[in-house]
Amino acid sequence: MEVEMKVKSLMMDPVTQTPIVILRDPSGKAILPIWVGLFEANAIALKLENVETPRPMTHDLLRAVLDSMKATVERISITDLKDSTFYASVLLRFNGQELRVDSRPSDAIALALRAEAPIFVNKDVIEKASRPESGGASPPDLDDESRKESDELRRWLERLQPEDMGKYEN
Repeated sequence: MEVEMKVKSLMMDPVTQTPIVILRDPSGKAILPIWVGLFEANAIALKLENVETPRPMTHDLLRAVLDSMKATVERISITDLKDSTFYASVLLRFNGQELRVDSRPSDAIALALRAEAPIFVNKDVIEKASRPESGGASPPDLDDESRKESDELRRWLERLQPEDMGKYEN
């Protein structure tokens, strides 16, 4: 079972100084923070802010290649969470066939934003991410003190209201 979510915010983790993409379901009941790399966060931010670059960025290039092939991005799915690593796939339609392509969530999200494709998250992923003891959503490679601070950040994120999400609110 999957839940459709939207990018609600892009922020920096104050502990690790790592970007976090915040996904939230339309009802506001489920929130999913995903720590991403700087380059991917930049790609997501450019699209959220509708900034046109003079030359195509990587995700723009991928979208242009798909368009030229007459392939469409039907949706992306965040499919799993193992050892603090999220897994995703991009569902493409090409020549009447569906193709599922493995992806990092950050790349899938950046592509979904450009293709105006929906973002889905497996309910099990949302559940796992809310339990830090099960390797939930937190940045990798943290010492115990930093992991505790990161868990506090996750709890804070879960309590955020839509008006607290900042300028990227969708």
